[in-house]
Amino acid sequence: MSIEATIEKNFGSFQLNVSFSGGNEVLAILGGSGCGKSMTLRCIAGIVRPDRGRITVDGVTFFDSERNINLPPQQRRVGLLFQNYALFHNMTVEENIAAGVREKLPQKEKLALARQSVSKFRLDGLEHHLPRTLSGGQQQRVALARILIGQPRILMLDEPFSALDSSLRWEMELEVKEMLGAFPGTTLLVSHSRDEVYRLAQRVCVLEHGTSEPVQTVQDLFERPATRAAALLSGCKNYARCTPCGSRELEVTDWGIRLHCAAEIPSDTNLLGIRRHYVRPAGQSSGENTFACTVQQVIDDVFSTIVLLRPCTAAQDAQYPILEMELEKTDWAALALTPGDPISVTIAPKDLLLLRDRESPGTATEAPRRR
Repeated sequence: MSIEATIEKNFGSFQLNVSFSGGNEVLAILGGSGCGKSMTLRCIAGIVRPDRGRITVDGVTFFDSERNINLPPQQRRVGLLFQNYALFHNMTVEENIAAGVREKLPQKEKLALARQSVSKFRLDGLEHHLPRTLSGGQQQRVALARILIGQPRILMLDEPFSALDSSLRWEMELEVKEMLGAFPGTTLLVSHSRDEVYRLAQRVCVLEHGTSEPVQTVQDLFERPATRAAALLSGCKNYARCTPCGSRELEVTDWGIRLHCAAEIPSDTNLLGIRRHYVRPAGQSSGENTFACTVQQVIDDVFSTIVLLRPCTAAQDAQYPILEMELEKTDWAALALTPGDPISVTIAPKDLLLLRDRESPGTATEAPRRR
């Protein structure tokens, strides 16, 4: 089974321009709040009609603006799990699940099918309970059972764990992962959590301000993101403006230093990304990619210490003047440094992320850094 989607929708102040394809896999749609993730699912489900584009699922054309095709939602056989689960509050668990049966069967037969799903989704003993009496995890199981009993062509999960408290998320994620492994088709997982995407998906499509980036593997997203948006969503905290000055050398203009790269530098690289844990104290070393900094702030995190540094040669007008380093608590304590102290750090050439930033300098949407 597969999906091919090209969707254009003008909402006035917001433009949705998304294009991706997926096969028999979990394909994540990753992006921040308001980037168009949920709207993309609603266009596929037929809840919202795109202005232009084409959507086909498992060989069936859901929408084609050129051919004037727009199947109604009930004919698309889409399984969409909403963030709030959208259960019928006046129906029991059994009745809610039975409502997902698409065949025109007597209610007695629908309820018989629903009882099989009750056991499959570990809802035994709750058949006659109303949704308001269930926990968040139980409500999610009911919603998933109702979706899957209808044998959807495609499964779409819209932030499936956002309504759960932290103690339930891990348990439900394990259950959903098992369920996704058994689903014989494409699953679209909408999320803003890089951790969920890393654990559940095989490939990912990053959305920024309504526009999609090319689909890539989850491994590539974390190891070789191509844009600032992708790097930011994958958890990268450090950035600096830069200019290629050779096939493997960067002029980091924000910090006034040059760094050597292990890979060939694309000509359109204008931003450097560095993950916190790749910044290491250099000690007495003066080797490759080693430079002096000053400790600005020390933050004691739950399991580590985060240190905010300023490169000594950072430009006065630097857009990104701060470099964050994350160490084991014992490693930082051994250095016995405090704010204002000098420290030399090093970054391996292979750990430099070579990025394109679609935003012009001074228009970054990232929260201001501590100074």
